[in-house]
Order: sequence, then structure tokens, then C-alpha cells
Amino acid sequence: MNLLPPDGVLFGQSPEMQEVRQRAEKVCRTNISVLLVGAGGTGKEVLARWIHKHSTLCNGQFVKVNCAAIPGTLLESELFGYERGAFTGAYASKPGRVELAHNGTLFLDEIADLDPSLQSKLLHFLQDGRFSRIGDEVERTVKTRLICATNKDLQEEIDTQRFRADLYYRINVVQLRLPCLRERRGDIPALVDYFLDQFQKQFAKQAESLNEERLRYLQELNWPGNIRELSNRITRHVLIGANASIAEERPQPPQPADKVVASLKSISKEAIRSIERSIILEALRTNQWNRRRTAKALKISYRGLIYKIRDAGLGSTRTRGPKRTPEIGT
Repeated sequence: MNLLPPDGVLFGQSPEMQEVRQRAEKVCRTNISVLLVGAGGTGKEVLARWIHKHSTLCNGQFVKVNCAAIPGTLLESELFGYERGAFTGAYASKPGRVELAHNGTLFLDEIADLDPSLQSKLLHFLQDGRFSRIGDEVERTVKTRLICATNKDLQEEIDTQRFRADLYYRINVVQLRLPCLRERRGDIPALVDYFLDQFQKQFAKQAESLNEERLRYLQELNWPGNIRELSNRITRHVLIGANASIAEERPQPPQPADKVVASLKSISKEAIRSIERSIILEALRTNQWNRRRTAKALKISYRGLIYKIRDAGLGSTRTRGPKRTPEIGT
């Protein structure tokens, strides 16, 4: 399980997050279902892990299922498991995520994207804790804490008949809404300090500290990607430097009309390089900085990857495998 940030960083000092903390503290020791609502990147998964850590089932597993990432045809077997011979390729029995979460916490992320055909089966399971693996007639029983998360308006999903109302009432016993980062700007300095410390340790690299002017600038940004976007910005700051990370969005003075075309070309070129840099960095981290595996994953030649790494300024950022770093922007 990922390490959790300190409570002071996770919840900050904003009134909105303090209310979230108070309600989370009241429900974490119970076994009731919790629905986490908030835009992408506001920290829903980390809050779910915090609730699990402080629950009576903390010794059990925290099992995450991303309902949007797994196709509906596969999600049922992932959730409930299957028996040998249940379908082509089922050469051995396999327990599902529900069984793995026995005496632990089952976290259903992006619950609004759960396939309609599975919503009724999930509802049946939530009613009595019973289910059957695919290809098996035996009913099994598990005890698990359910936490769901969504960045969509479930009431709107119900109105358009994309989500079952009875399932909504089952999972929405207590709802916690996580505010966007722009609603808690006062917490940004503490988050910046936390990310700076973590990424400097992870990449074994000392970064330039951020002065008050830069912190004020960060607090003025809109942050559509919320905490995840801030985390990525600090990652770039540690790896590449302040010029390529913190100050890259500062407004530029108006340019003469005859320079507009050239400026647009420069902006487009830099935007493409920035996107490539982010993609390559993420792929390198996913593949433990193994460049041959990364090249294969990106479907480019090894030689081409080396060139792009150097062009992106990532050539000397890693010398050894990554340490596990807490994520608080999910």
C-alpha cells in the first residue's frame, strides 16, 4: 500500500478540508459505505486509503478497482472471480477483487462508469455480502468496507438512466466532497513543501527552493488538474529546473504583429516538446527507468528514445530504481 502523507498535508488548513476531516474521523471506525465526490486529481483515493488505515479493518487489504479502466466484459471476472473452465482461457480458478478485500476495504473508483449490466449484481452483493464466481453455483460470503469515488454528478447519471437509483442510495450512506485546489489555495505552500521533499528524495536530486513570489504565483493559478497537476509541476521543477516548470505559464508581454506567426510556431513546438517530455517521464517511471522497455512501450526505437531523453533534459535524472513515493493527487 502507498504511504500516506501527514494529516496536516492531506487535510491542510482550509475550512472545506477541515470539514472533510471531521466527517471522515466520525465514519472511519464504522463499517458504513462512503461516497467520495470531487474532480479528478483532488485526492479521493488517498482519502479512501486514510479511511481504511483508521478503520477497524485496517489489517485487511485495501483493494482498488477502477471501473472506468476495465472493460465491462472483463470487470465482472475481476470483481467476482471465476472458476476453471468458466470461459475460454480460464485454465485455473481465480478469486476476484471482492474476495481479496475480505476483512478489508473495497475501493471502487469511478463508480459512475460501472457497466449497467454489473450494477444490479453489485447491488445484490452489497445487500447481503453474498456472490458467486463466474461458472460457479456456490455462494460465497465476504465482509468488506465499501468506499466509492466519482467525479461525475450521480444524480444526473440517474436522471439519464445511466446509473441505478437503488445502487446510489446503497453506496451514498455518507458523502464526502473534496474541494478543487483553487478552493483551498492557502494549502498550496504546504503541498509544495511536501512534494519538493518527496521528489528530491525519490530522484536523489537537490532542487531550487521556491521563494515567496513563486509561491504566490502558484496560488494564483487555476489548477484544472488539481493536486495531481501541482504534483506534476513540482516533479518537473525537481527534474528540469524552475525555468521549465514553475515560471513556464507566466503571462508574456504583447508582441508586435509581425512576430505573431513566429510566436505561434514557437509555442506549438514547445507545447509538443512539453507533452513528449511528460509522456516519456511517465513511461520511464512506469518501467523503472529501463530505457529498452520504455522504448518498446512507446513503440519507438531505442535510439530514438535516447535522443528524446537528451532533448527533454532527462538524461541524468536517474541512476537507480525509484523509491516509492506517496501520491496525493488521485
